Amino acid sequence: MENKRILYISQEITPYLPESEMSEISRFLPQGVQERGREIRTFMPRYGCVNERRNQLHEVIRLSGMNLVINDTDHPLIIKVASIQSARMQVYFIDNEDYFHRKSVLVDPENNFFEDNDERAIFFARGVLETVIKLRWAPDIIHCHGWLTALVPLYIRKYYHDDPLFAQSKVVYSVYNDAFQGTLNKNFRKKLLLKGINAGDVKNLELPNYVNVSKLAIQYADAVIQGSRDIHPEVGQFVRESGIKFLEFQEKEVYVDVYNDFYDEV
Repeated sequence: MENKRILYISQEITPYLPESEMSEISRFLPQGVQERGREIRTFMPRYGCVNERRNQLHEVIRLSGMNLVINDTDHPLIIKVASIQSARMQVYFIDNEDYFHRKSVLVDPENNFFEDNDERAIFFARGVLETVIKLRWAPDIIHCHGWLTALVPLYIRKYYHDDPLFAQSKVVYSVYNDAFQGTLNKNFRKKLLLKGINAGDVKNLELPNYVNVSKLAIQYADAVIQGSRDIHPEVGQFVRESGIKFLEFQEKEVYVDVYNDFYDEV
């Protein structure tokens, strides 16, 4: 699958956020895959704790300016970009004042889960896909990292199913040790009911906890990768019983080559 296009959508990427298993994979995997001859695009949210000046983010005017309607409210979509010079790699940032200007990522300074994390996930997933449409860049593989990206497989299969840009796209979802406590907003399921998505498609979000959000992503993905050595046992069991194409955890020394080969299998 030489020169194929890989779209990376990640909850966190270093150096823009502190180093973690997910942020490091999301930083070095795209670089490694690009060095092996693929074409890549990489997206993450522009959280308020991302230092724009130090990281030299700038707005891409031609991609910004769209409004996304969530729960009957318009939310402007702003696209910014930065470069990791050493990797010859650009990172696109999904920005919005309502959702991403607070100085924390998913919890407040008292470690309370943000009440609108459900809408932030909706805005991020749709924001990335709408931006890719504007770029007229058709990905062969869409690789999602972190539960905040869990809606991407649903949108690709249901909401954008007749968009020719995504007609050949396969979605790979990486499961990490990133479980959250409690649940997302109880109205999360209703907010997802767009054209092509009905209540039955998101039935398991009647209880919108981490396990069910993860199961939704797996249900609509084409393949799953175990990104952490230890993942939520119920999610792991669900993957294995689903029959979906599955790649077990890979060590740091080999994962780029193994993932790169896995894309060809998918």
